[in-house]
Amino acid sequence: MTSQSRYTPPDIVALDALALSAAIRRRQVSCREVMTAYLGHIERINPKVNAIVALQDGDALLEQADEKDVQLAAGQYQGWMHGMPHAVKDLALTRGIRTTFGSPLFKDNVPQADDIFVERIRRQGAILIGKTNTPEFGLGSNSYNPVYGMTLNAWDQSRIAGGSSGGAAVALALQLVPVADGSDMMGSLRNPAAYNNVYGFRPSAGAVPSGPGPELYLGALSTNGPMGRNVSDLAMLMSTQAGYDARAPMSAGPDAARYAQPLQRDFKGTRIGWLGDLHGYLPMEDGVMEVCRASFGAFQGLGCSIDEVSRAELDFAPERLWQSWLVHRQSLLAGTWGDAYADPARRALMKPEFVWEVEHGLKWSARDFYRASVERSAWYKALDQLLARYDYLLMPTAQVFPFSAQEHWPKAIAGKPMDTYHRWMEAVIPASLAGAPAISVPVGFGPQGLPMGVQIIGRRFADVEVLQLAYAYEQATHWERRRPALLQA
Repeated sequence: MTSQSRYTPPDIVALDALALSAAIRRRQVSCREVMTAYLGHIERINPKVNAIVALQDGDALLEQADEKDVQLAAGQYQGWMHGMPHAVKDLALTRGIRTTFGSPLFKDNVPQADDIFVERIRRQGAILIGKTNTPEFGLGSNSYNPVYGMTLNAWDQSRIAGGSSGGAAVALALQLVPVADGSDMMGSLRNPAAYNNVYGFRPSAGAVPSGPGPELYLGALSTNGPMGRNVSDLAMLMSTQAGYDARAPMSAGPDAARYAQPLQRDFKGTRIGWLGDLHGYLPMEDGVMEVCRASFGAFQGLGCSIDEVSRAELDFAPERLWQSWLVHRQSLLAGTWGDAYADPARRALMKPEFVWEVEHGLKWSARDFYRASVERSAWYKALDQLLARYDYLLMPTAQVFPFSAQEHWPKAIAGKPMDTYHRWMEAVIPASLAGAPAISVPVGFGPQGLPMGVQIIGRRFADVEVLQLAYAYEQATHWERRRPALLQA
């Protein structure tokens, strides 16, 4: 092999995940060279943003990389992530690596087993180098916590990264990892993707198995999923994460192998509905709607038609969604963490927003939860009817651009007060409550040069079809090719 065919360290971290995978398999670059390049890049960039936490010992990681090289030389190729460094979001269990959930309650927690999707990532040959930062217990779309501190935006280090997969999105945007995993209850894969100009996909509920854990049936508000600098990389990680597991009885959906197939498809005649701000219900910061609407041309260039969804077509008051959301979220959090809250010493270590969620959740009755579930079911039916008229729906990923890192959450948007710490994220709950697939794709930059995204929402278990449209849109725009200033320094 000639020297010209080998990659230098800057080239290595700049490679897309699939290109890196191919280079490793062809032995154009060794796993040790890959790990060396990434660790050097992380050492230079990560202190400026605090995206990767619990970084493992460098010598130990290089030893693991050497083992992967020995395996490869012996023909023991594990899978497409063979020898690739990967950092898991700090809400997922990682065997032998500290998992804190961003909480001092778990600051010394080292799990004995992996979550299901982490097992699958390891089986594909990835080397876990650490974790990516998240808000405390994943609550709020601002990735700071008392264990590791705050993660800053990849494009502007005076701004927030979004969350709760904020560390993952920033690490991805700054080439600290080839691909990233995250989880999404209230936009946690989508919001940080929009804020860092990458792609974040919330799969259909059940498409990626959760746990294993003590509760196997009620959840379905939160799901794990992939993030990528491009849709092909994201889809390949989805092929690793997805698929039924008997330990997660609610897991279902398309065959995982489908995500690894080519994403090209003709979209002529495709009907897209624009949900926008839900007819003025959602307050939006100046510039958000404009930059999202500017994406229409790319979709229309693919042969799609875009029409605004009328009030009659939507036929569901958004206020009903919000109330159902509060009861579901608060009840589930109170059920999960009520015992910790009951202990005054442990409660003192919980952030105020978490205490607020649990206290409200403890007040809801079983009858309240059932009624909220009826409302959720009614919304699913309404959305299903809407998606019989339209093939896909679009709406902004966020209602504000990334705001100051000195601010925990916006107190008002466009003059409208926010009555909870997460009301400013309301645009993401339609897909979450319905268990529908939704991907945030970059749509450019606002008046202050800050990124924004738009959600592509599809029918439940139309996950592959949503990724196909996202891929076609990506090929027409290539917003992800713009590089943050930290990569140009």
